[in-house]
Amino acid sequence: MAKSSIIILASTLCFLSFLGSVCAKESYLVEGTVYCDTCRVQFLTKLSEPLEGAKVRVKCSQVDNVRNVTFNKETTTDKTGSYKMEVDGDHEEDTCEVILVKSPRTDCSEIDHESHLLQAARISITKNNGIVSPVRQANPLGFLIKERLPGCPELLKELGINEDGTPLS
Repeated sequence: MAKSSIIILASTLCFLSFLGSVCAKESYLVEGTVYCDTCRVQFLTKLSEPLEGAKVRVKCSQVDNVRNVTFNKETTTDKTGSYKMEVDGDHEEDTCEVILVKSPRTDCSEIDHESHLLQAARISITKNNGIVSPVRQANPLGFLIKERLPGCPELLKELGINEDGTPLS
């Protein structure tokens, strides 16, 4: 009698644990940073400045129908220009990206629409991608400043590029 009770109890616990894992909704944490691109080069440099209060959006759409949005949520950066956002559900069949929405600075608020894909960070929000952690790191995104800082030409020379982005000869 005691053995059968233990078996029934163990079976019930196993079943409940299985049920819990099936019913648990998947959740992911998207993290990233937003900066002011003080040299207008569209990448992070030592002269870039973190943007507190910048708004970004995580948006997921069906791959074959970008109008069918499956997730859409905004968040704001902290004093270090960082943000964290919880995303519910597995979006394996979707295209997900972090998009710049609004800058808190009027002198650093331009989004380069010519290079739109450079101003959106694609992220994979699924467990079926080989990533064990539920944390997803997005590439840094930057708003362009209106006028380059005076130290930018020297910095670009250090990096081996001309002001137009071509390599130094």
